Amino acid sequence: MCRRLFLLLGFVAAVFLVADPVLVSAQEKVIKIGALYPMTGRPGLYGLDSVDAAEMAIAEINAKGGVKGYKLELIATDSKAKPDYAVRMAKRFIDEDKVHFLFGVVSSAVGLAVTEVSKQNKKIFVGTDHASTQLTADKLQPYYFRVSNNTFQSMAAGALYLKELKEKKPWETIAYIGPDYAYGHDQWNELKYNLDRFGIKYKVVGEYWPKLFAPDYTPFVTSIIKDKPDVLVSGLWGGDTVAFIKQAQPYGLFDKMFYFHPDAGGNYEAMSAMGAEMPLGLVMSARHHNNWPETAANKEYVQKFFQRTGRYPTYAAEGAYAGILAIAAAVEKVGNPDDVEALVKAFEGMKISLPEDPEGFTSYIDPETHQIVQVQAIGVTVPDDKFPPAKKMLGNWKIYKAEDLLPPKGFKIGDLKK
Repeated sequence: MCRRLFLLLGFVAAVFLVADPVLVSAQEKVIKIGALYPMTGRPGLYGLDSVDAAEMAIAEINAKGGVKGYKLELIATDSKAKPDYAVRMAKRFIDEDKVHFLFGVVSSAVGLAVTEVSKQNKKIFVGTDHASTQLTADKLQPYYFRVSNNTFQSMAAGALYLKELKEKKPWETIAYIGPDYAYGHDQWNELKYNLDRFGIKYKVVGEYWPKLFAPDYTPFVTSIIKDKPDVLVSGLWGGDTVAFIKQAQPYGLFDKMFYFHPDAGGNYEAMSAMGAEMPLGLVMSARHHNNWPETAANKEYVQKFFQRTGRYPTYAAEGAYAGILAIAAAVEKVGNPDDVEALVKAFEGMKISLPEDPEGFTSYIDPETHQIVQVQAIGVTVPDDKFPPAKKMLGNWKIYKAEDLLPPKGFKIGDLKK
């Protein structure tokens, strides 16, 4: 009788476990990643692409058995691109969802807010898209790591490009337009710093500071044309880039000056949104390009993303993909996701092969700044319809070595010329 009762109780327990997936999942070892991305408005596509790419990487890793017996799980929420709201969500991730990692964000303003939550809670924050150098300089804290280029790297490449341009097509005056917050101001100050560092002579004839997501750029367009710079540098991003270009075209702005957008202008989102309207001859870059480098790894990544989503990826997607690979590599080295201090050491100096790496180079995280070190390519808009709905893509590439783009040792934002 006792034996029968024991067997019956065991059967009931087994049925209960099968019937209750929550209890079943509780037995699984899971690495929880709390992702914060905008999902609506002008930056919404970046968030959607980031989540899709992160989930693509997670599916690939989990299909191979996960990491050290752990499966990866992404918990994503809309950051609304608002720092205060994102901070509340990050705290909820930590306190209620018990995430092992904070992840993502597009806006540098949100990144600067979330990094404080990371620091206070000793929770590793993997930055996948936002680019303000402050996060890996003045505001660097032990638990923050960035897996995409920062603005300093882009502006160093930009300064080198302008130096080469000056030798071929002399220019004297320069102006800048960028969003009126850390990301925009950092770019301009870092470009001037690097122009000075590389011994390039220039005269500033205008600075223009629209608010993020500004609806009307025509007052800025008319002011820029009036100031007549030889070179106009743009620090806009996403839908703001598209809006500015569309509103500037009727005024002939791109025929009157050299337009240069070295950080985020060459993103695929701008190419696809403008289609045949994208002007030829604009010089731009981005943190990932669908058509460069022409390596098997990059082609495979772009095609897998397209097969999964039905669209080609923006650069934000590759940053999120890289972030998941970095987390997996760190946990693989440490053995579990709970030893935070050991994970910090695993991230520092990590080498990680990514789709954007050209042949012969592997991205790595600088142990001192926690910033990924990568090659940068700057191109020119040319006819290319291989990635519809885009009709123009970047081509005629100039490639800049990763180590040439790093700031001097001990660099701080306070070193910049204001």
